[in-house]
This record gives sequence, C-alpha cells and structure tokens, in this order.
Amino acid sequence: MKTIEIIKIYNMGLKNYLLFCFSLIGFYAWSQKEITGTVKEEATGLPIPGVNVIVKGTANGVVTDFDGNYSINASSNDILAFSYVGFLSQEITVGNKTSINVSLAENAEALSEIIVIGYGAQKREDITGAVGVINADETFEDRPNNDLGSLIQGQAAGVQVLKSSGKPSAGFNIRVRGTSSIDGNSDPLYVIDGVPTQDTRSLNPSDIESISILKDASSAAIYGAQGANGVVLITTKQGKSEKAAFQFDSYVGISEVWKTQKVLNAEQYRDLMTELGKNTDWSQYNQNTDWQDKIFEEGLSQNYQLAVSGNNNGTQYYISGGYLSQEGAVRSAEMERYSFKTNLSKEINSWIKIGTNINYTHYTDVDVTDNSAVNQGGVLLGVLATPPNIGIYREDGSYTSNPFQDWENPFSSTDAADRRYKNQRLLGNIYTEVKFLKDFTFKTNFGIDFNADRNDYFLDPFTTSYGRATNGIGRYNTNINNYFIWDNTLRYNHSFGDHKLEALVGSVFQKNRWENSSIERRNFASAEITTPGAGSEIISANAGKSEKTNASFISRINYDFKKRYLLTANFRADGSSSFGPANKWGYFPSFSAGWRISREAFLEDVENLSELKLRAGWGIVGNDTGGYAYLARVGSGGNYPIGGQTMPGTYPVTIANDDLKWEESEQTNIGIDLGLYNGNITFSVDAYLKKNYDLLLNNPLPTGTGFSSAIQNVGEIQNKGLEFQLNTVNITTDNFSWTTSANLSLNRNEAKYIVGQVITRGDVASRGNVSLIKEGKALGTFYGYQWGGVDPQTGDVYYIDQNGESTFNPTADDRRIIGDPNPDFIYSLGNTLSYKDFSLNIFLQGSQGNDVFNATRLQMEAMVDSKNQLASVNNRWRQPGDITNIPRALEGDTKNSRLSTHYVEDGSYLRFKAVSLSYNLPAPLLNKLNLSTLKLYLTGENLITITDYSGFDPEVNAFGGNTAVQGVDFGTYPQTRNVILGMNVRF
Repeated sequence: MKTIEIIKIYNMGLKNYLLFCFSLIGFYAWSQKEITGTVKEEATGLPIPGVNVIVKGTANGVVTDFDGNYSINASSNDILAFSYVGFLSQEITVGNKTSINVSLAENAEALSEIIVIGYGAQKREDITGAVGVINADETFEDRPNNDLGSLIQGQAAGVQVLKSSGKPSAGFNIRVRGTSSIDGNSDPLYVIDGVPTQDTRSLNPSDIESISILKDASSAAIYGAQGANGVVLITTKQGKSEKAAFQFDSYVGISEVWKTQKVLNAEQYRDLMTELGKNTDWSQYNQNTDWQDKIFEEGLSQNYQLAVSGNNNGTQYYISGGYLSQEGAVRSAEMERYSFKTNLSKEINSWIKIGTNINYTHYTDVDVTDNSAVNQGGVLLGVLATPPNIGIYREDGSYTSNPFQDWENPFSSTDAADRRYKNQRLLGNIYTEVKFLKDFTFKTNFGIDFNADRNDYFLDPFTTSYGRATNGIGRYNTNINNYFIWDNTLRYNHSFGDHKLEALVGSVFQKNRWENSSIERRNFASAEITTPGAGSEIISANAGKSEKTNASFISRINYDFKKRYLLTANFRADGSSSFGPANKWGYFPSFSAGWRISREAFLEDVENLSELKLRAGWGIVGNDTGGYAYLARVGSGGNYPIGGQTMPGTYPVTIANDDLKWEESEQTNIGIDLGLYNGNITFSVDAYLKKNYDLLLNNPLPTGTGFSSAIQNVGEIQNKGLEFQLNTVNITTDNFSWTTSANLSLNRNEAKYIVGQVITRGDVASRGNVSLIKEGKALGTFYGYQWGGVDPQTGDVYYIDQNGESTFNPTADDRRIIGDPNPDFIYSLGNTLSYKDFSLNIFLQGSQGNDVFNATRLQMEAMVDSKNQLASVNNRWRQPGDITNIPRALEGDTKNSRLSTHYVEDGSYLRFKAVSLSYNLPAPLLNKLNLSTLKLYLTGENLITITDYSGFDPEVNAFGGNTAVQGVDFGTYPQTRNVILGMNVRF
C-alpha cells in the first residue's frame, strides 16, 4: 500500500476506517444473492455429488452434496464454473437467475478413450478382452526416450521386461503372461502403425503416441499365428491442431555403474597364487591396478528431437527428426541413432482418404562383450578376474596379460579391436480408405520393413596375443531383411435402436526374405588398411538366402446392446510355408463378452459407482517356426576324395516330417473393471489360464533313423496367473493434485508335457547346464547339487546326496532342483504430485521371490587357476580346524565349485526406477516468449535399488531371449544409474 494511502487511513481514525470497511462489505453482500441448484449427469439424469462450484476468478466456492445440490452467493455479473473429474466443465453467467440446474456431459477419458486394437479401435468402455494401455504423454514425457523396453517396464500388469544387459546396444525381451515356448520365440509381435515387426531397437520412442498390449487370446486372435505371445500395438503421433504446432525436446544425461565388487588387491593376489603353487618374478608385476576404476566410467547421453504437426483442411501431418547419442558406463560401449519420421494423411473428400507413415533410421553401435568368460573377451568378468599386479600396456604398446596365462587385460576387449555395427532401416506403409453405402469402409494397406545391417571388425596384428598369432583378423558381415505386408479389410458399422454392430472381414499377405554374407581374412601386413581385402588368407566366406510366406483371412464381429451387453468374436485362418501340405493351414477362433453391470437398473441408485464391468474371453492363437522345418533338408560340406582330389558333397541334415504343424495357445480370461467416484478410482483384476501345446521341440530320435533328433510337436506349457491394476485420483484442487498408479502380477509357469524328457540348458563356467526343463516344473528351474558346507578338516566342500547323506563326490543322479528364477510376483507403484507449475513423479518397480544363479561369484570364488578372485576368498580355508564357507584353493580342480545351492541367491529387488521433478513456466512468461509450453525436468533412473543380491545388479539375464534359461548372472553388464536434465518446448 502506498504511503499517502496509509496517511489518509490513519487520519480517518480507527473508528471511521472500520465503519468504511464494514460499509464496503455490506454493499458487496447486498449486491450478492443466493444461487441454488442441482448438478446431474447428462446421460443418466443421476445427481453428481462432489462437483466443484466456484465463482470464477475468486476463492468463493462450494461442492455439491450427495444429492447433487448446492448453494452459493454470487452477484449478477459473476460467472459460475462447474467442474468434476471425468465430465466436461461448464461456465454459466448468473444474470437475474436465482436457480441454476446443470447437466454435465460425460468426458470420462478412462471410458471414452479410444484404444487401438488389431485392425481397428474401440472405446475403453467397449473392450471385452485383456488390453494394457500406455499413453506416451503420461509415461514418456519426463523420461529419456531411448529404450522402449525401459519405458514399458512396470507400466502394464502381466507384462515382464527382461534385459540381458544394461549396455547401450542391448535390446530387451518382453514376456506377456509368462514364457510360452521352449525352442520357439516367446517375444510378442510388435505392430508399428499397422506393420508387424520383431525389432524395435531402431524405433524412436519420442514419436510414439500410445501403446496397446493385447494380452489374452480373445484380443490377440485377430493376429492368429503371430499372436501366441501377445501383441504390442504401437501408434505414432499424428497432427491435431489446425495451426502448425512445433515441439522441441532435448536432454543430456550421465550414467554410471551403481555398484562395484571387492576383489583381491595386488598383495592378496600374490599370496593366493603362492598358495596355488604358482611362482614368478613378482618384481615384474608390481602394479596395483583397480580394473573396475579403469573400465567403468561416466557415460554421456544426449538427445534432440524436433517435430512439427498439424491438421488443416483435411490434411493431417506429423514430421520429426531426432538424434540420440549414448556412451555407456563401460569403456567403449556406445550407440548413435538418427531418425526421421513422416506421418501424412489427406481426406480428399468425404468418402476417400489416403495416408502414409514412413520411418527411416540410421543406427550404429559399438558393442562390448559381456555374459562371457574372461578368456572369451568378457569385459565384466575381465575387470574382476584380471590380476591387479599388471598395468594396461607393455613398453612396446601391446596390452599386458595375466602373468600365468596368455589372456590380456580387459582394455584389449574394449579398445583393441576396431569394430562397429551399422543398421539402416525403412519401415512404413501407404494406405487408402474408401467409405461407401453409408456404413461400409474399405481399407487397403501396403507395408514394408526394409532392414540392412553390416558388421565391421578388425584386430590388428601387433597389440594383442591373438592378433599376433593370426597376423590380424578382418571380418565383414552383411544382412538384408525384407518384409512385405498387404492387407485389405472391409468394415461394416451400423447402429439401430439399442443395437450397435461392427463387422470386419479381410485378407493379409506377408512375405519375408533374408540374405546374408560374411567373410573373414587373416594375415595382414599392417594395421593401416582395416578392410578384409588387405588380408592374404581367406578363413571363411559364406552367403545365404531364405524366405517365408504367409497368407491369412481374418474376420471379427463386435456387438453392443444398450451399452450393457458386449460381444466380440474373431476368426483367423493362417497358411504358412513353414509347414507341409497336411498342416499348412491353422485356424484360430476367439470369443469374448462383457457385461456393464453398472448400467443395470438395480445399480442406478448405488452412489459413487461409475463403472462395473465383467469380462470373459476364450481363444486360440498360434506360433510357427522359421525355415522349412517339415522338409528333409541337405547340407553342404560333406566333401569326399576322388582320384586324390577333394570333391564337393552334400549330406542329409534333417528328416522329413509332413505332420509338423503350428504351436497353439489356448487361453481363457476373466476380468472385472471397477470405477468409483466418477473414475477417480479405477481398478481392474484379470485371471487367466494359458495352455501352449503342440510345442515345436527338437526331440531325440532312435539312432536307427540315422538322425539324432528332429523337430516335432511334442510339448505343452501352462501359464496361469492374476493381474491387478489400480489408478486413483487422490487429491485435486486448483493448485495441487496427487494421482497414483499401481499394478501387481502373479504368474505360475509349468512344463506340462515334454515326452518324459528331462532337458537341461545353459552351460555356465564350464560346469555344465544350470537350467532344467522337466514335467511339473517351471521353465528355467535351476538344477545342481545341494551344498552341505566346507569340511573343517580337509577344506573341501561336501554335498548332500539324494539320500540326505554327506558326500565329497556326488554323482550326476544327486543333482536336484536348487532354485527358481521365476518371480512370485512383479509390481510397480507410481505417484505424481503437482503443485502449481511443479510436478514430482516417483516410479518404483520391483520383482519378488525370484532366484538368481550367481555364476560370476562361482567363478570368482573358485580359486582353481590364476584369475583374480573376490575379496571374500580372504576367508578361505587354510588349515585344519578353520570354520568357513569358503573352501581351500585347489589348482585345476572344480570339485569345490560345482553348480550348487551355494551360488543361488535371492534376486528380489525394489528399484526407484524413475524420479522426475519438472517445472512448467507460467503462462505470463510463456506469452512473452511466444511459447505455449516450456517444461524443464530433472530425472533420476535407478537411483536406489533395494536388494540382497551380492552381484553388480539383480536385474540380469545372461542368456538373453533364451526361453529356457533365465536369471543367470555370468559377467552381465549391469543396469546403470542415470541422471538426466531435459526440456520440452511447444510453440
């Protein structure tokens, strides 16, 4: 208040001033009047409790009572604003009215949200199958958009993301409701703007609008033979606003390995080697190198994305360009991606529309070897197993090696070879839609996925022992994959009275072609020319071609009666070149129904119930195999001598099997959707049973056939489980809001039938196979010996045999199930709190009850050769009477480090997957800058991991996408801790 005003008030005297103030208040009160009314739902006429009724521009407001009634004081010039979550807001000028009744139209995005399904879309309220939905605006905006798998992880119940490695070039594997095949593929089908694919590594997540995950057969059966493992439908962005809208997104981040391992220092290593009887001149090896410190570093990531979009005069467009660069937290690991995206559609007139979606990506990466032993170039085991007593380089510039074995330090694995993977990919489609006879729409779509990649590798003939032994190595590999799809669909959509009917029929034709070539040459004169042509000796040169075709016919009916009773039926017939004439075609039906109980008259008076729907579905989907598995194929290389010359020959490779047919997956799903308080609380629960039978297994054959094995339909796997999804709007006011999203999934996997076989997979650390496939047990179950302890007298490990007795020499029959990598449940919890222009998102993700087989620890506590060991071996047995769980050092003998329960650890974890703090610049400042949005955010990924697992990281999967081997840690590149600073600009 100005000084002169204060003086005037003071001169009026306190009495006169108070009289003046009360007069103003009285005048204002006299000019106001009481406004009463009722707020109801437009569709049903039911009253809505809790509606905010506010005099616009003031803090004067009330909420409606349980009967939807309200009372508020306002003047004739005031505007009343009515708002409630899930309904369209209204503003009404008071004027001379004293009673204002309002009907709010439903804007329940949770119900009216359009969900992309196979070959179409539905409102969420009409969905009868199990479909998970991830919206980009809610999930991706404050996260670094470089890895689709990380962004999906934890966002949908029943969807598990497995990452074989944390390196920039690593892909991911998704399991929708468990593992469903043994020798076949268990990854879902990805469909990007209508084009199916199996590779999303080159996809730029910044271009994604939404993701729908079809989890059960009733929703995935429209994809027939490709839908057994679920379907992930990815829809990219389209133009929306009439005026051109620009967006610029950018971030920069750093990453680091969040945990290191304690290993022996130089003195401790020397003592261990002496104990093993290894003698050398230690004066030559007087370093104390911390290899983890040398190889682990801060990785740098940067991303830039510019896009323009709009929708004007029937022309809808979205054009973007992006650049991503990521340096890993392990030396030399890096990835770079350039992406260009164009989505364009044009309504030529009221009955015809054409469009195209084109995505071009140029992707490169430099890989580092993990999940491998140190003598195979494994970098992660190299940083642990390399003796600290040596440095990086010798005086001649070559890499130092282990004093007792001729394998170099981990720098040779990260820096010695000049290597790079390069990929160019064109994925897109062109389509035409024609509307005719009022209710009919015909659409033809042609899509292509052209993928060309090459691998360069050169190892010079000087700096490494392997390079010197071979005089240098040059390799060049190329792969060209062409995929084509042409689908034609006819849609009928008609409403009459209380009935709504949608029907779809169509045909789909697909073709895959693969071409590959490779060459390796050695004996290089120098390191100056790195292409294979400079090598004088050809080691190998190969080229191959193959193709596969599919033809399909699809149909679907959606029926809706009174928006209460919903029915969906699908049928697809698939023909594949992978199978013989007897079983070339597979048939995949599905049915699902929904009952919106909340629409029934007997629930009309139930307060705060906005949605109650019961869903049930059944269906069959399939899975085929690559190649011509039913044919009796021949192989090359069966050469034979004639007249002193070697003549080329062929030999039978596989036996014919005309009865070979599709893997089939029969699934049953029951679900309930519940909405309370007009959608402020939504809850879904699904129960499912999935039986995969006629699995394609490489089954043993009698030796009299001349073949050891053949692919046959002989297996059956079952998955059953429960899924829970909860979303709540906890608080919402003018300045503050708090929302929560949580999900929990339980899946039980079991091999029901594998012809009585006991199959083992997953050879680790040269100790044999660690994973078991056995009827009645889950896939990937750990298999080994029962550790008993360390004998205080001998220092050797004793094991418990099948009779429960101790033995130092267990037999193969003493092996048993020692652990299970399948979690009891997986879960996530997300909270978003917003105050004015600030927003905080905390996203937690975890896994509970899964075991990890720590093969890294097995090798790093074995003490059988000259590898460095974990610091825990300082507690090893040294003399009779020592009480310890670390056995004695024993050169060349692995009897004390068999695959056993000693190396099975609890892999449960709770991870702060992402914590994001964002700030939106206020509107007045944006107006001055001529911007519509400017958001700044700071995000931390994997900031805190709560786990009892002793290794680098509990989220491991050394065997990648192998369906039968899971949860093994063998020098796996860990998930990293990332800190990202970014901004989103719209204008």
